[in-house]
Amino acid sequence: MFEIFLKTLPFFALIGLGYGAGRTRFFTEEATAYLTKFVFYFALSAMLFRFSANLSMAEIFNPRLAAAYLWGTAFAYGVAMAVAFWRGASVEIAAIEAQCAAIGNTGFLGVPMLALLLGQEAIGPIILVLAIDLIVFSSMLVILVVGSREGSMSPKIFRTVGVGLLKNPMIVSITLGLIVSGLSLPIPVPANEFLSILGAAATPGALFAIGASLASKSAERIEIAGWLSFCKLVLHPLFVAAGAYLFFPVDPYLAAVVVSAAALPVAGNVFILAQHYGVAPQRVSASILISTALSIFTVSAVIAWVTAY
Repeated sequence: MFEIFLKTLPFFALIGLGYGAGRTRFFTEEATAYLTKFVFYFALSAMLFRFSANLSMAEIFNPRLAAAYLWGTAFAYGVAMAVAFWRGASVEIAAIEAQCAAIGNTGFLGVPMLALLLGQEAIGPIILVLAIDLIVFSSMLVILVVGSREGSMSPKIFRTVGVGLLKNPMIVSITLGLIVSGLSLPIPVPANEFLSILGAAATPGALFAIGASLASKSAERIEIAGWLSFCKLVLHPLFVAAGAYLFFPVDPYLAAVVVSAAALPVAGNVFILAQHYGVAPQRVSASILISTALSIFTVSAVIAWVTAY
């Protein structure tokens, strides 16, 4: 495990560097917002497009692997919602807490880190995890929050979900890459080099942006945030492991990739959604802060565990 920890340490050191820059105000919140926008719309999109353009649909979509990840994630989602309802929380609060418990930082942290730690063969499964998180569970949050407020499931909700997906650059870049791959369209050398250079900025930029954004987050409602961090860092990978090794057995390497992805801390886009809909943003903020800090150790432990098989 110590060897894995040393390999993950540089990634978390970049997050720490960003946190220090944000905490000292050397990097303001406005600067962090613009860096995040650059990574989200340009660097990470270029990386995902280039990855997808060099993969076939068969290398990304594995029905059993998708079922294993869906099963484990849905179980973690359900446990968090059940506990929230037991505490007397509303549907909106329960939905946002479930999102914290089940949606990891796959885009900004998982894609660059796991691809380097587990090898280029991990890219297909990572993109599958990212697509399921964005298409299934982010859509679920919007449906639950908007549906509970309007009191019914109107066509407007599904239109909102569809427009949101079409505006998400990660979904768009993955889809365009797969179209290029499916049609066997050649990417000109200058264009490929351009994408390579731009995509290379995704890893340091994304990690630095994660740290800088954490500097503005506060640790309120510690007991709930601690529970949600436990769900995300411990229960979620355990449930996905049960799906990948027991209920929908897949190749051990593929199982290792999706379990490692499930071990990632709470995604930053959960806070964006919480803030947009006005649903417990401080609680989500605290969950991101705590889970990211603890993941320095838990992610290493999970990767060491799954790669030992």
